[in-house]
Amino acid sequence: MTQKHFVLVHGSSHGAWCWYKLKPLLESGGHKVTALDLSASGVNPKQLRDLRTLHDYTLPLMELMAALPNGEKVILVGHSFGGINIALAMENFPHKISVAVFLTAFMPDSVHPPSYILDQFNKCTPAETWLDTQFLSCGTPEDPLTSVVFGPQFMSKKLYQMCSPEDIALGGLLIRPSSYFTEDLPKVKKFTNEGYGSVKRVYIICSEDQAITLDFQRWLIENIGVVQAKEIKDADHMAMLSKPQQLCEYLLEIARDE
Repeated sequence: MTQKHFVLVHGSSHGAWCWYKLKPLLESGGHKVTALDLSASGVNPKQLRDLRTLHDYTLPLMELMAALPNGEKVILVGHSFGGINIALAMENFPHKISVAVFLTAFMPDSVHPPSYILDQFNKCTPAETWLDTQFLSCGTPEDPLTSVVFGPQFMSKKLYQMCSPEDIALGGLLIRPSSYFTEDLPKVKKFTNEGYGSVKRVYIICSEDQAITLDFQRWLIENIGVVQAKEIKDADHMAMLSKPQQLCEYLLEIARDE
């Protein structure tokens, strides 16, 4: 197989570190893999208080896409809220992406603003689902921002319930406060068919996800459609940790189709 370039984009509160099992598996197949930290994530030096917009948060990905040589196309993989980040890259750099893979991720459409899918998610997600997660104000009245701080119960019961104790401990040590940018998302223009909509989309379903449930993952797929959907059985929200081998096999299959 011709070498492909995978770009891995983490979800809220996580960082490039969460791909530590998947990255060497893909590289052992002869592929190039870039796992990056979004702003105020992983080891990125920015703090959440420095951010206000989705674009601020996504800037490292946008800079990476802009720096790609002309003619190079990547396979963009977004996990969880990272689906919104890769959608922004798809809108701005559709000619640099061969396929976008949404891994149990929020996947916007091109009819509504990107805030629509989060609104729908919140409508069908009871408040008690969040357990000990904290939503705190870290902005100002003039420039508001709500932070999200995952609690240990939420992580172990909703995100990492099928992961090893070591991976749960790793996540607990490395996660950082994040945000869903609910104040900014309604201001973000809806994505276009000419940009975002022109990139092939594949969705990877995680059947045991307790955060973005199976029903909601299927609703996302029905809402806009994909060229292909694959399902990982017995995978929790953190499939790159709980089912890295199966995830790798699916990504290699997707790459072979390109």
